[in-house]
Amino acid sequence: MIKKVMISLLKYGSLLLWSFIIFFPLITLFFGSFKTYDEFVNTAGMVPTENFLNFDNYIRAFNEGKMLMGFTNTFILLLFGVGGSIIIGSMVAYIINRFDFKFKKTILFAYLLVSIVPLEISQVGTFKLMHKLGLYNTLLAPIVIYIGADVLMVYIYLQALDKIPKEMDKAAILEGASYYKIYSRVIFPLLKPATATVALLKMIAIYNDFYIPYLYMPGEKMNTVSTTIYRFVGPNQTDWHVISAAILISMIPMLILFFMLQKYIYQGITAGSIR
Repeated sequence: MIKKVMISLLKYGSLLLWSFIIFFPLITLFFGSFKTYDEFVNTAGMVPTENFLNFDNYIRAFNEGKMLMGFTNTFILLLFGVGGSIIIGSMVAYIINRFDFKFKKTILFAYLLVSIVPLEISQVGTFKLMHKLGLYNTLLAPIVIYIGADVLMVYIYLQALDKIPKEMDKAAILEGASYYKIYSRVIFPLLKPATATVALLKMIAIYNDFYIPYLYMPGEKMNTVSTTIYRFVGPNQTDWHVISAAILISMIPMLILFFMLQKYIYQGITAGSIR
């Protein structure tokens, strides 16, 4: 009896501790977003503000940070970056899963090798290429970089394709369908859970990315949600209270999207794990 109680205490205690570790930064951000600069500097992060009706930080974050422009540019990057990577990733997975050819394993190894190499290492050559193509300081530069499918996307689609019988392809071929029609009208509609998972993972990666937009889009009108927050970092003073408000504003779209797609996300992650 004592052993069961100790195990329960250890289990739930560790869960509570881990929950506190996760929510501690969010609570600090929430309290800090309502504080004045002096209050933020002179009080601890977990100390609540004296005035929860002080929305000046949110107004400053939205207006001075030009967050509407940041949301617009980020939406464009998400639309083309996520859409392009879904098409490329699902096509690559379809070809690898459905066809046998000589360099099949080599292609998979190449995807794995590229994912191991840190992004910053390859940026010297990539930056020169984008500059020569005339894409520097335009939205096309990060879009071209984002549309590439990574190995995680390919493997998620490969797991989903393993559950789709190849007899469906043969039946479609007997009906006179081409490989493109089989992919677009038979296979791709059945990959909705995997596509939802891939879409959300890619959206989060693009939405939170600071390095690529900051490097390739330094113009005043080229800011995204992540680079907008950097406007409040100065050489003499950093407005952390305004940054806290900007971070909370930027979290809203992703939270809404997650709750909308969470059913498909769980289905896509577990697809192929139980066979």
